[in-house]
Amino acid sequence: MTFPEELKYSRNDEWVKMLDATTALVGITDYAQNEMGGLVFINLPVAGDTVMKGEALCDIESVKAVSDVISPVTGEIAEVNERLEDTPEKLNEDPYGAWIAKVENISDQEALMNAAEYRTYRGV
Repeated sequence: MTFPEELKYSRNDEWVKMLDATTALVGITDYAQNEMGGLVFINLPVAGDTVMKGEALCDIESVKAVSDVISPVTGEIAEVNERLEDTPEKLNEDPYGAWIAKVENISDQEALMNAAEYRTYRGV
């Protein structure tokens, strides 16, 4: 499993890539996609919607179950990765390249972990 050093991580297994001081890409970690198994459907968030840290950003259906993706930040959805609607398995194939949403006007991100802290948290 990989955990890129330039990303931040949540305790709910999402990653955050800061694009500038108030805009970031959000996706699921390698750990999360591995735990979920083969992904078959994603219910993407809607551009323009407000998301709150700790609340559902979207949900993903795998061969095992339906799981909520919990927003690691508070902000507004600027863009979603629409390619995932037809190919949700991209989250399995490249979890750090297949982002779910671009969130702008971010606040409430202080509790995010760096890669070393996340590896320790997950025991990997």
